[in-house]
Amino acid sequence: MGELPFEIKKRELLVKRDSDTDSKFGKEPSERSADEIICYGVVNIDKPAGPSSHQISAYTRDILGLKKAGHSGTLDPGVTGVLPVAVGNATRVVQSLLTAGKEYVCLMRLHGDVDKGRLMQVLRKFVGNIRQLPPKKSAVKRQLRYRRVYYLEVLEVDGRDVLFKVGTEAGTYIRKLCHDIGETLGIGAHMAELRRTKAGPFQEDSLCTLQDLKDALHFYKEDGEDKYLKKLINSVEYAVQHLPKVWVLDTTVDALCHGATLKVPGIAKLHDGIEPDMKIAVMTLKDELVMTAIAKLNSNKMLKDEKGVAAKPDQVFMKPETYPKIEKV
Repeated sequence: MGELPFEIKKRELLVKRDSDTDSKFGKEPSERSADEIICYGVVNIDKPAGPSSHQISAYTRDILGLKKAGHSGTLDPGVTGVLPVAVGNATRVVQSLLTAGKEYVCLMRLHGDVDKGRLMQVLRKFVGNIRQLPPKKSAVKRQLRYRRVYYLEVLEVDGRDVLFKVGTEAGTYIRKLCHDIGETLGIGAHMAELRRTKAGPFQEDSLCTLQDLKDALHFYKEDGEDKYLKKLINSVEYAVQHLPKVWVLDTTVDALCHGATLKVPGIAKLHDGIEPDMKIAVMTLKDELVMTAIAKLNSNKMLKDEKGVAAKPDQVFMKPETYPKIEKV
């Protein structure tokens, strides 16, 4: 079974200093009320064929009665599947999902007959780093670029129809992948159907439809029953599962909320494997997302050093004064 890079690597937790968190400040994500998660969460929508990703995002926003929402990477109107939509104050977290790995199940139609052995041989050539020219209609500049295919597993071959699962780096065009496979085979091919099954940490096991969301909101508004809504709206923290993390002391949090850099003395614990210029998630000791940041030191130096800048802010999510204000970080 194929796994995306962050699913394969099990990160080790490194403790810099033993520390406790004060129950008077902040709260664990699981303790947020329904009203709080409506304004600060991510819904994993099962996108149907037809509407655009932008329309699905707008529908989600309107169902919840919010002013803003954003999706984590465009799917063509005819493509179905995993479309995380961040809502309310969580909207900007989609920027961290845009670069996360994706998985698709694709039905590719070959334009001629080919020996199965030859087909499998060619498909193996499209695992690893591949060169790809984006389609004419795309959101990026049309020039050759390298993309990584993490795995490509054939699920079924029925005549000229090939059903396969593929895990890719963000920005890989599956329609173009099918075309290039057909060119290499010398018979041509096209993408007949496509469904996204993973977008970073979001998978099919947490999908919901727009109708599911509308019904859950109705139960909450009319009957005060919030369990369905809480099941469908994931915490903003769920959306950064794929990022390596650094946990900070309570006394460090408020300065970070005001845009301060994260300095080494404020760190309580961290994941191994962090390298400079890597995007990380900075968390409280209650596992609340404070901000995403760009690391300036590797894990070893964050663990061993007693001074220096560990990371610079990327996007701040937590509101100031959630934790007590102090003079220095």
